[in-house]
Order: sequence, then structure tokens, then C-alpha cells
Amino acid sequence: MLFGIAYRMLGSVADAEDILQEAWIRWNAVTEPVAVPSSYLARIVTNLSLNRLDSAAVRRESYPGPWLPEPMVTVPDAAEEAERADEVSWALLVVLETLGPLERAVFVLREAFGYPHAEIARMLGRSEAAVRQVARRARAHVEARRPRRETDPAERRRVTEEFLAACLGGDMDAMLRMLAPDVTLWSDGGGRRSAALRPIHGADRVARWLLGVARREADAAVHPVLVGGRPGLLMTISGEVDTVAAMEVEEGRITALHLLRNPEKLRHVARTPW
Repeated sequence: MLFGIAYRMLGSVADAEDILQEAWIRWNAVTEPVAVPSSYLARIVTNLSLNRLDSAAVRRESYPGPWLPEPMVTVPDAAEEAERADEVSWALLVVLETLGPLERAVFVLREAFGYPHAEIARMLGRSEAAVRQVARRARAHVEARRPRRETDPAERRRVTEEFLAACLGGDMDAMLRMLAPDVTLWSDGGGRRSAALRPIHGADRVARWLLGVARREADAAVHPVLVGGRPGLLMTISGEVDTVAAMEVEEGRITALHLLRNPEKLRHVARTPW
């Protein structure tokens, strides 16, 4: 639970792990009895995450190109996928990045973990009325930016696999059939790997950019994975993790593509032998 709060707040696996370590140190220093340890620790993790977000905002101002959160990547497993349905989706994590720190904290505590408004107010040192107002504003913001219709996992997997085959085969026509006309691609290389410094809009431009990347990577292997519990792709170059791709699918077409290439954000993914 504590990792889930920190990860949703920060969009970073490494930062979430750091927050949990700091929370553990603080917990070990407690000498007085704590009535509800889970709430006490949630308050510590939330406030540590808020402090980390303040410093992260400064770093992101000079970040080269789009900033994407770190993905939680797992090997596809049909039985496991149903159990992971409530895991934070990539789409939601991207939307959370557009919230302010306080809105993000309130939304995560209320919507993801079901804390009452009064308890959230105590955690954040705010009035309950203020927390209710922030919660309404954050919920409306998220709902307005979520995919219009949730796609069936089997359909999402089919589209992902067919699009992969089209990319690997260099089939431009097939790619265009599977991309929504207004599709947008974001790529995050962090200045360490090649990536588009601005979002790419439109099916034709996105398809041509992807084919250009595919042609340059002759020693690439692509693996189907789950990204935030949803079907996605992972590309390795000479056995090393190079790119994680998450897609949003609506009505059988890809409406958004997020490519994460920054090696610093893929360290936890590289721990798994692909």
C-alpha cells in the first residue's frame, strides 16, 4: 500500500523505493504507541512524496523533451492479468502527472485507497472542506482526460500484437489502419537516448517516425509485456532493455503511444532477464 501511494504520487519506482526507506527509518524512531499504524505511515509517505515532488518540479523544467513516468513492467500472464486489473494503469499515471502536488495527493488517497476526507485532512494539515473541494476538482480533471471508453484486455492485446507485427514487417499500410487519425506519440529519452523532443501528432507522421526508428535498430527484439497491468511492448537491443512502449486503444485503434527510453527510468525493468 505504501509503495502504491508513493509510486502514484511520484511516477518513479526508484523515488518510491527511496520514500519507503525514509519512512521505515522514521517509523523505527517512533517511541510512543501509534493507534493506527497504516494511517500514520500513509501520512509519512504522503508528506515525503509531496516534498519530493517540489524538488522534482524544478528538475523537470530543464528536462530534455517530454517527461514520462516510470513503467511497472511484468511478463504477460492471463491468470495474473485479471488479478492486476486494479493496478494503476499507465493512462491514469500519465494523467496524474498533470495534477498539482496537493490534488495528486488527495486524489491518490481518496480514489485509489479510499481514505475518508476527514482523515486525508488530518494527514495533510488541511480543513475537511478544503480537501473535499480539492478532491472534486482533481476527480473532474482526471475524468476529463481519461480514455473515453475502457477497452477489453483481449482486444487491447490483439491490437498491440498486430501493431507489433506491422512495425517489424515495415508494413506502413497496416500501421496506418491501426493508428487513429489523431494519434499522438510521446517519447522520453532523457537526453541519453534518441527521442522526439516534442509530441508527434497524426497517424502518418507517427507511423513514419516509428518505421525510421525500427530500421536503425537491426539487432532489436521485441517482447509483449504488461505495462501497468495493460498490454504493451518491450524492446531489447543485444539483450539489453532499450524501450518500453505503452499504448492506449479505443475502438480497435491506437489513440496514444508512450515510448520510454531513458535508461535511468528503466533500471528496475532491466533487473528481469528478457
